[in-house]
Amino acid sequence: MCDNTAAPMSRPLHLSRRSIPPFRSRLLAWFRAHRRELPWRANAPGRKGLDAYGVWVAEIMLQQTRIAAVLPYYERFLARFPDVESLARAGEADVLKHWSGLGYYSRARNLRLAAREIGARHGGQFPRELDAALSLPGIGRYTAAAVLSIAYNIPLAVLDGNVARVLARLHAIRGDLRANGRWQRLGKTAEHLLASSAPGDWNQALMELGETICTPRSPRCGACPVSPWCRARSLGLTETIPAPRRKRAPVQVEIAAAILLDARGRTLLVRDPGAHDDALFSRMWQFPAVAVEHDAETELGAHLRATVGIDCTNGTRLEPLRAARHGVTFRNIRLLPFLARVEQLPRISRARIIALAKLTQLPVSSATRKIAASLDSN
Repeated sequence: MCDNTAAPMSRPLHLSRRSIPPFRSRLLAWFRAHRRELPWRANAPGRKGLDAYGVWVAEIMLQQTRIAAVLPYYERFLARFPDVESLARAGEADVLKHWSGLGYYSRARNLRLAAREIGARHGGQFPRELDAALSLPGIGRYTAAAVLSIAYNIPLAVLDGNVARVLARLHAIRGDLRANGRWQRLGKTAEHLLASSAPGDWNQALMELGETICTPRSPRCGACPVSPWCRARSLGLTETIPAPRRKRAPVQVEIAAAILLDARGRTLLVRDPGAHDDALFSRMWQFPAVAVEHDAETELGAHLRATVGIDCTNGTRLEPLRAARHGVTFRNIRLLPFLARVEQLPRISRARIIALAKLTQLPVSSATRKIAASLDSN
């Protein structure tokens, strides 16, 4: 049984020269017949073709996020920011509000910054040159290649997790795909196989195959248009290739948060992340919160006293609400909300008083939404 990982890492993996044309033809025909109607694709209902802006926004949203989760956000985002100019003119708070709930908010911040740079340096059009695209905030090699190939038909190969899995199974590559130079080798292979006459369709075809057919578990090999060329299938290795990536050990975190509520149904939101990891609330508006070390109520009370001037030992009581679970990368977070009814909300810097019912009119993270929802479920 041959193991391709033993070959030199300086050269790409190869199908035979005679195999590549029918391999390309089969995959492209499958994609054009079965591709999904997605709003950033030219075949979507009502679309008059591709535009680089729509492709770019989609690719940024799809980073670390599934298509099903992205779809409603994409439609709302483009309705509010239909082009580069409208996004470049927008304030950060407005952009974050329309991104709210999608997570990984640095993507939205970089998207806005890149739009401003595109307006200032590239005449409002996503640049066609690879180096210029790579210089934009939030744009890496994969995103640049995806946008340029799909929107402008520039022959650049993409390599993401879906494409890497397809290529690894085609060539029966064992082991961690990101170790020992394998990822670079897979990149060379992607370039070698690229259908330069239709790079946009080709890249989307490989990604679509990985997402819908050549899935991480239980791949549907019987429906795969290129299964005759798949070494992993012929060797019975589709369930073991690629090898699972080593994941960082999960960290258990508890965050206590206070919903301060006055008689008019208003609450206090702050921007200072306080004594917790600011990745949780993404530097957006949030309830006063603190990472719990020993006792949630005691530590939250001390945090409120020190930061917003609310003394929970003198008339104001912290009422525990229903806890919620939340996940951010390797963190398993337990949210511990408390309700504190107050006669008057403090007016302090870096804070905002707003009706609790209008919370979602501000840019807030999904963790903040979960904390607010605990009041309704109590």
